[in-house]
Formats: sequence, structure tokens, C-alpha cells
Amino acid sequence: MFRTHTCGELRLANKGKEVTLSGWVQTVRKFGSITFIDLRDRYGITQLLFAENLNNQLEANPIGREYVLQVNGSVNERSNKNANIPTGDIEILVSSFTILNKAVTPPFTIQDDTDGGDDIRMKYRFLDLRRNAVKKNLELRYSVNRSARNYLHENNFMDIETPFLIKSTPEGARDFVVPSRMNPGQFYALPQSPQTFKQLLMVSGYDRYYQVVKCFRDEDLRADRQPEFTQIDCEMSFVEQEDILMMFEGLVKRIFKDVKNIDYTDTIERMTWENAMWMYGNDKPDIRFGMKLCNLKFPSHTFSSQTDISALINGADFKVFDEAETVIAIAVPGCSEYTRKQTDELTEWVKRPQIGMKGLVFIKCNTDGTYKSSVDKFYNADRLKAIAEAAGANKGDLILILAGAEERTRKASSELRLYMGQQLGLRRPDEFKLLWVLDFPLFEYAEEENRWVARHHPFTSPKPSDIATMINNNPVIENAAEYLKHPYANIKANAYDMVLNGNEIGGGSIRIFQRELQEKMFAALGMDEAEQQHKFGFLLGAFEYGAPPHGGIAFGFDRLCAILGGSESIRDFIAFPKNNSGRDVMIDAPATIDDKQLTELNIRLAEIEK
Repeated sequence: MFRTHTCGELRLANKGKEVTLSGWVQTVRKFGSITFIDLRDRYGITQLLFAENLNNQLEANPIGREYVLQVNGSVNERSNKNANIPTGDIEILVSSFTILNKAVTPPFTIQDDTDGGDDIRMKYRFLDLRRNAVKKNLELRYSVNRSARNYLHENNFMDIETPFLIKSTPEGARDFVVPSRMNPGQFYALPQSPQTFKQLLMVSGYDRYYQVVKCFRDEDLRADRQPEFTQIDCEMSFVEQEDILMMFEGLVKRIFKDVKNIDYTDTIERMTWENAMWMYGNDKPDIRFGMKLCNLKFPSHTFSSQTDISALINGADFKVFDEAETVIAIAVPGCSEYTRKQTDELTEWVKRPQIGMKGLVFIKCNTDGTYKSSVDKFYNADRLKAIAEAAGANKGDLILILAGAEERTRKASSELRLYMGQQLGLRRPDEFKLLWVLDFPLFEYAEEENRWVARHHPFTSPKPSDIATMINNNPVIENAAEYLKHPYANIKANAYDMVLNGNEIGGGSIRIFQRELQEKMFAALGMDEAEQQHKFGFLLGAFEYGAPPHGGIAFGFDRLCAILGGSESIRDFIAFPKNNSGRDVMIDAPATIDDKQLTELNIRLAEIEK
């Protein structure tokens, strides 16, 4: 028997018990003829005491860090207790030991405050996984997985696997493709999601499906992206949008309770896409804090239902505002005392290439009721006061104003709001705020191609009130400059995103389930009948055999785990992640294959320029 107990199990109540432990050596501390060793396994750390009678054996068989060790001995009360670990009241008085395996000196210290950088830890990920900090992340991931599965099982969802080798239908991100040896010149694709398969399962009568499933996208990477990622993928039949929202509010609240012991009792706010863009500048707003955008000026075609207050800034002969397409203000609470150095630093921040603005205007709302601004020569105190009131600023606040092209300015304002929220400590990782964003546009206009593209995916249904508009109008755009006047520009999707702390953690929609409407959707995206049949004939055919109304949602499992774990990067919650170049530096993949394999696959490589 290699062990009777784990290294995190024994307590003072076990005093005097004869035990056997096995694990990895964390530290070795010698005090004359006495040696202390901390032994570690997945469950914890236990101190071992090697008394003087074992000294000769230790000198003959020295023990180093990360050696795999088995010890026999009795549980003893420690004289110098360690309150920082659960086993800190006891130690094992070792009677015999066996070195099960030796270890070379590891390339970095295997402890929470390691001296290893990202690159070296990813190369030796099997060692990095021994660290307690990484172990806790994977334990949290497992807890989220278990909680989700339990909730879905209790609500009659059935876990059904779908294929990984499918057909390439590149409409969104690039597919990873897999050559077929048995079908020369033909390729499988790895699924970006199980979308069509879960819809086919609804046609098949499996009215509540789920899968914790790997998905694949060949796209540029960043902290919250990996080429292979995991979704909690769900679909339901005979449902409307409200049924989906209520079911999966319950799922996320259950995860909060099981994993973080949080009773999320707040009503989950709902916000239209238009209001999210209007008030926060993006469609996944962080609503843990205020600082909503004040749209002082915007193009007439944008947010047409909003009130135009551009008179507040017009007519002052200030060209920056006069020539700008959009002017947006943010009232930052309690920052009117910012120094010139601090406002200059903010100006340089918005000028960074990632933000892309030319400058920043500020108005200080002083506590004595006066105003000081970088545009004093253009705007008198009365106009500054009017702008401050429109922005919702109070005494002691600092107003930051960006101006420029619509899309860039709105995105920059959103980033500036988040940056100031972070600087002021308003984006606490231990505070969680959920939000539903609804009523997205069904289509986006691709200017270069002069055609509509699906904002979500081509299986998303329009809002019931917009179905007639979609069926009865031709999607062709006669004049590219007039696309906003086309009926399709105002069609809303029967879609919904769940947002947590400014991150989209889940998205879904009510699906199209009638062949005529699905064909109309494909046609709107520029697919002729032959292309529709080639790519999606199997789905269109299935819809003729009694497809039920259905809808679903997919949660970004890795991202949800990262947020619950207080991390910016999903890599911290994946056992064997890729780096930002999509490489696994531990196993050195991707890699070349030999000529024999290429020949079997009927593939000839083109010359690659160095």
C-alpha cells in the first residue's frame, strides 16, 4: 500500500496513529542531525520529522525537491504549529522511508510565488500544474462543471455528444480543417460550435440537450481566447425567449451558490442592445458602477430614438467638436482635484494606438460650484454648467470628453470608462453583476462586399414582429450609401447575451425552424440556392419533417471560470493551454509531419517563404 492517508487529511485527532504517506518533496530543512521535510500531494502538505536515528540513511540517500517519497510513521503533535495550513497542528514522526523516484532540480520554484515566467512555466506545464495556485484554478473549473451538470440533469436535460469531424461552412471565424486519407482531396472541419447538430437533435425530439463540449476557431488569440475552448452548450424545444432566460438565470445562480457560496438574489437587469451602446459604448457593459456615457453629439442615423442635445456644444467655434461626427462625455466621480500631470497622463492614454484618439477635453466641476476646463476660451461658465448637468456630474467630479468618428469615439469612450472604473477601484473582482442584453440587430452591413452578414449566426430568428419584414422585402442593397434606409437594417434578432462584469459569458437565440424563413435568411447573406443546398441541405431537409420551435444558449465555460476565479486570462483555468501564437510549447505543437504521411493524405506542401 503506497498510502493510508493523503497529505491534507491528518489532524490532531489522529495523534499516535501509524500511517503511510506518499507524495512530492516540497522543501527539505536540516537542523543538525534532525531533518524536516514538507510532503505535498493534490490534497495538501504534511510536515515529516526525520529524527537522529534516520540520519545515516538520509546521508546515504539524500532527498531533494520534487523527489517522490513514501514514508511510514506515527502522527505526532507539532511543537511549532503552523496555523496557515489545515495539517499545521501535526507532523509525522518517520520510522522508515522509500525514495520512489528521484527528480532533477526543477527549472522554477514550485510554489505560489514562483520565480518562473510564463514561457518557462508553459514549457514545463506538467510541473506548473503542481503549484497550489494552478490546482485551485482547476478545482474551481471542476466545481463549475459539476454544478452545471447537476442543475441541467435536475431540469431534464440530456447530455448528448456530437461529432468533431464535420463539414466546413466558413461564415464566421476560420475553420480548422482535417484532411481525409480515405477521401483524397477532401477535408473535415473541426466544429466552431455544435450549432446545426443541436438543432437536428431538437428535430429528433430530444427537447432538452446539453453538452460540455470542445469548440475550435482558427482566429488571432488574446487573453480570453484559445484555438480550442469549452462551451456549456444547451438547446430546448417548445420555448420562447422568456423560457430560455429564466432557465439559464437559474443555472448561473446555481453555479454562484455551489462554487462561490453566493446567493445571487438580485433581479438580473435586462437592457436592449441599443441602450447598451448608447449608455456604455459596447454591447457587454460592466454595470458594477455608473459613469454612463453622455452623447453630446451623434450622427442622425445612430440611435434615432435618442434626444439630440448637440445645441449644448454647437456654435462655440470650437472646431474639434464642430467637425466631429460624435462627441461623448463621461462624468468621473470625485476627481475634480486631478492635477495637470494626471490629466496629461489621461490624454496620452487615449492617444495610444489601441485607443486611437487625438486628444481629450476635460471639465473640472469644482466643489465651490465653479468650473475649470481645457476649453475655457470657447465655452463660458454657463455652457460648461449645462454640459455638466447633461453629463450628470456633481460638484467634485471630473468630466472627460472625446470627439471624433462615431465608431472609434464610442469604442474609445467605452474603454476610457472602464479604465477610470479600474483606476478608482470600482471593478472589484469579488463583486459580481449579471445582465441580459437583448434585441440585437439581426444583420450587419459589410461595406466592402455590399451585402448583409449575420450579427450572430445564420440560424438566429428575427423577432416575431419582424418576420414579415424579412420575408416580404428583397435583401439586395441598390445604393450602398443608403443601406441604413433598407428595411433589413431595422430587423431585430430574437437573441440574447448574458453579461457578467463586462464580459459576455453566454449567448444564444430562438432559432429559425421553418424552411422558407431559413432559405430567406441564407439568401439575405448572399447564398444562392445551390450554395444553400451544398452547405446546409441536410438542415433545410430536416425542417420539412416537423421541426419544433426551439432555442438555446452557449456559455463560454473557460471565461466563466476565469471571472469566478478573479483572473483576466482563461489560460489560467485550462490544464494545457496554447500560447498567444497558438502553440503548445510543452509538446512543441503544431509540428511538421513526414513525407510518408503527406503522401498518404495526397498533400503537397507549397514553398513557404522564410
